[in-house]
Parts: sequence; C-alpha cells; structure tokens
Amino acid sequence: MEQLRKIGKRIPSGSFILLLLFMLAGIQQVFALDDVAQELLPTVTGTPLGPQIKVLVNEAEEQINVRSGPHVTFEKVGVLIKNQSAPAIGKTASGEWILIEYPIAAGGQAWVYAPLVSISPGDLPIIEPPATPTPVVTPTIDPTMAARFIISPMPTRLATFTEVAPLVIPTFEDLSTVTQQAGIPVGMIILVVGAIGLFLGLFTIAQGR
Repeated sequence: MEQLRKIGKRIPSGSFILLLLFMLAGIQQVFALDDVAQELLPTVTGTPLGPQIKVLVNEAEEQINVRSGPHVTFEKVGVLIKNQSAPAIGKTASGEWILIEYPIAAGGQAWVYAPLVSISPGDLPIIEPPATPTPVVTPTIDPTMAARFIISPMPTRLATFTEVAPLVIPTFEDLSTVTQQAGIPVGMIILVVGAIGLFLGLFTIAQGR
C-alpha cells in the first residue's frame, strides 16, 4: 500500500483511479479463468476392478500352468507364478477351471485350474468351454520291420547226467564157520599141522648127520 501511495503522488488522481480499476479487473479475470479451468479438467475416478484370481502359495510348486482350454489335454500357453493376479472372466459348469485374461494367449484369454487359485470378489458366470482337441496320434512301429531286429537267443543244451554204477563190495567167507560145518575143530587142525612140521624138521636133521 505504501508503494501505491508513492505512485499515486507521482501521477494525477484520475489516472491513479483508472490504474486501480485495471488492476481489479485483471484479478477478477484471473479468478474467472481458474474457475473455467477447473470445470474443463476431467474428473479422474477409479474404475472398480472385477473378479480377480490370485495364485495360491504352494511350497511344492513355484508356478501354475495356463492352458488354451479347461483340461490338461489342451496346449500349455504360459504360466503364473506365486501370488500373481489376473482378471477372471468366467468358469466351467463344474467350477474346476477358470477363464482369465491372458494377453499372450490366442484371443487374450486362457484357462487355469481352480484349486490352485483364489477368486475375489463375487461370482463368475459359466462359460462354454472350447471343443476338446483331437489327441495327437502316437507313431507306431511296423511289426514286420521290428521283427527283423529281434534276435532270438539259441537255446543252450544242458549237460546230461549219467548215473554211476553201484559200487560192489566183496564179501569173504568165514573159514571157522566152514570148519565147524565139516565137523573138525580148528584147534585140532592146528595141532596136526604143527606135528607134521615138527616131524619133518627132525627128519631133516637126522638125514644131515
């Protein structure tokens, strides 16, 4: 205000009043432009999130598979890691599989196994699943060609066993029994033989003299 008074003393009073009016008009124009700018700026409001799935924490698995259809026979198109979230679109009639938004899949949608994720908030609509893919044909081997590479082992002839003839043990007849059967005692035979030997010895001595 002191500066305005000094300026007022230097210029005529009429010009000073006009200067004040111009200043007031400029201030009002600034406030008016501010109000217009606030009206023109769009109001930013948060878009409410729909149902979301979140991968459950599992110590055995670090990730879950994302497939092109609601079955393990469908092609695997990616994975989701622990605690990762994705917008949920729908589910199968049994509730075992959930359709999610998955940008890298064909059509931007894919399926996850429901027991491996949690859903919040709200319920999901039932989605008609795609047709089950045709099973991949497993190549088979021509049996005729395979038979050419099968080598049948030659049977090994086992050694034959020839039974050994039984061992014949000779038996000796007891002479005492034979002598006793003839009726001559063994002792008598020994005495007779000894007497004959003694007689022959004496005869030989006598001839030598």
